[in-house]
Amino acid sequence: MTHNSNGKHQLWLLVMGMAVCRTASGQSTDSTLPTSAPPFKQLRYDENYEYLRDPSRRADYLDAIKFIPLNPNGDWYLTPGGEIRERYEYYHNSLWGRGPQDDNGYLLQRYMVHADAHFGDYFRIFTQFKSGLEDGRNGGPRPTDRDDVDLNQAFFDVRVPLVEADSLIFRGGRQELAYGSSRLISAREAPNVRLSFDGVKAILNVSGWRVDAFAVKPVRTKTGVFDDDPDPNQKFWGLYAVTPVSWLQGGNVDLYYLGLDRNNAHFDQGTAHEIRHSVGTRIWGRKAGWDYNFEFVYQVGSFGNGDIQAWTAASDVGFTFENTALKPRLGLKANVTSGDDNPNNSDLQTFNPLFPKGAYFGEPALIGPANHIDVHPQLDLAFRKNVTLTLDWDCFWRESARDGIYGPAVNVIQSGQNGNARYVGNQVEAMLEWQLDRHLTLAADYAHFFAGDFLKQTTPGRDVDYFSAWVTYRF
Repeated sequence: MTHNSNGKHQLWLLVMGMAVCRTASGQSTDSTLPTSAPPFKQLRYDENYEYLRDPSRRADYLDAIKFIPLNPNGDWYLTPGGEIRERYEYYHNSLWGRGPQDDNGYLLQRYMVHADAHFGDYFRIFTQFKSGLEDGRNGGPRPTDRDDVDLNQAFFDVRVPLVEADSLIFRGGRQELAYGSSRLISAREAPNVRLSFDGVKAILNVSGWRVDAFAVKPVRTKTGVFDDDPDPNQKFWGLYAVTPVSWLQGGNVDLYYLGLDRNNAHFDQGTAHEIRHSVGTRIWGRKAGWDYNFEFVYQVGSFGNGDIQAWTAASDVGFTFENTALKPRLGLKANVTSGDDNPNNSDLQTFNPLFPKGAYFGEPALIGPANHIDVHPQLDLAFRKNVTLTLDWDCFWRESARDGIYGPAVNVIQSGQNGNARYVGNQVEAMLEWQLDRHLTLAADYAHFFAGDFLKQTTPGRDVDYFSAWVTYRF
């Protein structure tokens, strides 16, 4: 179904006009005013604008609405916010030439608005609405493209102070979750419609540790108005802890356990009831120009009458030349996730990435992290402080030649039963991002996927071209 997008385009033009006005007005801003406005965060409920209780610290042209007192002394206050994103996408030979193709591309629109109400130091209510629209895609919207209007988040916090700066927070309601590098739990930022969960969470901050415990159900994205609901076929729970470590200068360690109960789980082997337990650790940090991020996960459980044993190892290491023109960062990622070694028995070795970020291996999101090996060199360049270029080259193989390839949502893209080659292909990608000011970002991405032997055995095997361009305005 298509939508009349004239009103949306007018709104986009309004946003662009606001940005131009902001850029012009910024040239005459008093340089003595503080510039302490924090960057917008992936999880908007993590932002804190309490510092704006002091009017002298208001440096941004929207600071006046980011702290609205609700009582005379200002310890009750409201912070509104939102986001508008207009995104154009085009695939040539989508899914390597299989299925409906699109010659003109399509438009995705995201509109989000939230209100964060604090009632003293101990109680808070956060509410966020969303609208995701799609216009012009041949074959109609994908599951994460369209959600006309719905409640994305609505939760309350009760904070219990402990000794010194330690605290315990109880949270209940609909909420986004994101942990670590978003390899396993994410808010699904790249797709048009973000992911949220219904349930409860406890957050303990004590002695340098942050420990989260949660029990939730993922919210199903539906296309109508206020019709999203918790998925009755899935339960998700876990314990996630993170702390800096003294034995690794500039380093941190994450430790976690995650549980998933999923009815009618589908893998290349078949469909069955899945109960999966994941135990993992992540070691990450920065030191002397180096940055590093290593993650290891082992999974056990049951799949129908069979047992699950699966695993992954992921790495991302880079060095930034801070004192060199363009401040280049040279990086290398290497990842492997296990695949099923025998589709004819009931046991399952396919790794399940649970709820990963949508653009796991670049904006085209052609492949997800299950039954795969990839080696991924990367170069980042900063032409100016606010203009960056990222160049990637990612090579893919199947970890098991008896399992298929999967998408970011752990969906089977191509069965492995009809091809014996391991080499899937390689993808080159370039993304340019321009942060015009704190609120407005322009970006464009181009990628070319060279189809490898496995895709040529099992699909039309055509190379894929991908282009996208988007503008995002946040407040």
